[in-house]
Amino acid sequence: MSIIHYLSQPWPWYVAGPLIGLTVPALLLIGNKAFGISSSLRHICAACVPANIPFFRYDWKKEGWNLAFVLGILIGGFIATQFLADPNEIVIAASTQSDLAALGITDFSGLMPAQLFSIENIFTLKGFIFLVLGGFLVGFGTRYAGGCTSGHAIMGLSNLQWPSLVATICFMIGGFVGTLVLLPWLMQLV
Repeated sequence: MSIIHYLSQPWPWYVAGPLIGLTVPALLLIGNKAFGISSSLRHICAACVPANIPFFRYDWKKEGWNLAFVLGILIGGFIATQFLADPNEIVIAASTQSDLAALGITDFSGLMPAQLFSIENIFTLKGFIFLVLGGFLVGFGTRYAGGCTSGHAIMGLSNLQWPSLVATICFMIGGFVGTLVLLPWLMQLV
């Protein structure tokens, strides 16, 4: 078995999970850096927005490693999708397919349902709600919570941060409410 074949297969949880978890001590040991993604948008805005906005007035260059980390994720994602993609069909449990079909989602050919997240849906009410409004709420929520799921659930909980526990619980409650209440309602609406 070649390494390319191994890399193109889905990694089991007992490999991927510890690797993600090991990034926390690795970042702390290498340079006392905190793992997180959502703050990179602030750094990009601070670097690119010439306005004298107090929120963006700080030494963003000190966080350059975070921008390099995000760039690495983008490059890795491109390489993974273009050269290491799993050629096999995506496996979705029959019960999940049944639940999604009840919501009107029947195309399981991609990683994301094309009936929600496609180019054709961008300028529709459904696209506005799921892509524009949903994206805005995710961005607002991460800023309001002081970080995203990776920052709070992976980094914050491993450092025994009380606010991260509260944020992670709220993320989970939001996910359950969104999946069980909002999504069925929105799918009937649009």
